[in-house]
Formats: sequence, structure tokens, C-alpha cells
Amino acid sequence: MTDNTSTESHKPSGIPADVPFLRTVKSYVLRAGRTTIGQAKAYELYGPANLLTYTPGAFNAAAAFGRTAPLILEIGFGMGEATAHIAKVRPDDNFLCCEVHEAGVGALLKRIGEQDIHNIRILRHDAVEVIDHMLPEQSLDGVHIYFPDPWHKTKHHKRRLIQAELVNKLSKRLKVGGYLHCATDWQPYAEQMMDVISAEKLLHNTGDAAQGGYAPKPDYRPLTKFENRGLKLGHGVWDLVFRRV
Repeated sequence: MTDNTSTESHKPSGIPADVPFLRTVKSYVLRAGRTTIGQAKAYELYGPANLLTYTPGAFNAAAAFGRTAPLILEIGFGMGEATAHIAKVRPDDNFLCCEVHEAGVGALLKRIGEQDIHNIRILRHDAVEVIDHMLPEQSLDGVHIYFPDPWHKTKHHKRRLIQAELVNKLSKRLKVGGYLHCATDWQPYAEQMMDVISAEKLLHNTGDAAQGGYAPKPDYRPLTKFENRGLKLGHGVWDLVFRRV
């Protein structure tokens, strides 16, 4: 696992030369990884229609998707398995997905092509900068954050994505009635998520008080192979669903 810093020489591809890329990256950690031949081919075949360029200014969702529909932001989709599934079962929603890892982006592009998915657009850029500079307040109908890095060591907890500042930014960008859905398989992180998100005054917990405020897994979120394996080993998974008031 590498340090969570970057330089201009490591700027993700697809970012215009005149767009600044800060050394401190808030929402991800770059890791070494290889792109397969299939993923590279997916960039070539499906990238032009589905990859967006980070461009500061109000995001024009209707232009990006070719239609007007509820807009869901996903932060960090990994290899895109759950993302593709959700987009397929919710065809009437648009999904704006942020991920910086080349292999993961390639994997999702491959799924988009193979499954003929038309309601996903990908930004290979730091999600925090996208939120700050592209998404105006009350522009989102939902936010998905699934299995973010738990940063197990106490000294690394400050690197966790779910922090009060980000939750407040997301809350302001949700429309009234919009939702924030987080999931994790690490109980200490689930507890921190619950404390941080519950403290946000713009959000209301829709979870079950009898279950500590955690929500049942929504039908649209699939069980991934990784998650299934963990459940068979007795590991828990915690879903948190809050709505903007």
C-alpha cells in the first residue's frame, strides 16, 4: 500500500494539463496494479462514450448521459462488480462513478460493454475534487460508498474516507430526500461511520434502532464474491442509509 500523496508526474490520465492536481489526495491511495489486455481493450472500445474528463464547473448531467434522470454518485467502485449490477437493476437512474485506479476503471468499462450498460459515466479523478469543483449543492439524488479502505491501524484512522468534513459536503449536495448509503465489513469502521454520519444535522438515519441504527442491505446492492466469502467465514457486513432532511 503506497503513501496517499501524488505529484504531477503521477497525475491520472484524462486530466487536462492545465488542471491542478494537488500533492495531498484526500479520497484514495494509489496502489500498484496491472491492467489486463481485456481492460486495456475496454478503454479503447468503451472509454470514449463512458469516460468523462475532470472539468471544474457545474456538472451537466443531462449532457453527459444524454437524458435527465436521478443522479447517483459512487465513490470508489473497485473492480465495478456491484456498480454494474446496480446500474442494470436501476436503469432509470444515472450513475456518476469516481475511481482512480486504472485496472478498476478498465474492469468496469469491460462490464459496461459486455452487459450493454448505458447509465454509467466514469471520472478517473479524486472524488473530493469532483465534489468540491463539479457538483453544486442539491444536485445529487444519492451517494454510494461501499467498502472503503478501513485503515485498520489507529495511527492511520485519519486517512479514512468517512470524516465529518466529507459527510457535510455530501449532505449539502444531496437533494432533500436524497440518500447516503455506506457499507463496510469492518465493525470498528462501521461504528465510526455511524458516529460521524449521525452527527451530521442535515441527515436522518433510516436504519433500525433495534440493530444499532444499521439498515438492512438494500435489494439493489448485490453480494459480491468477496463479501460472500467473508459472510461464510462469519464476518459481518454493516449498511448505513441516511436521508437528507
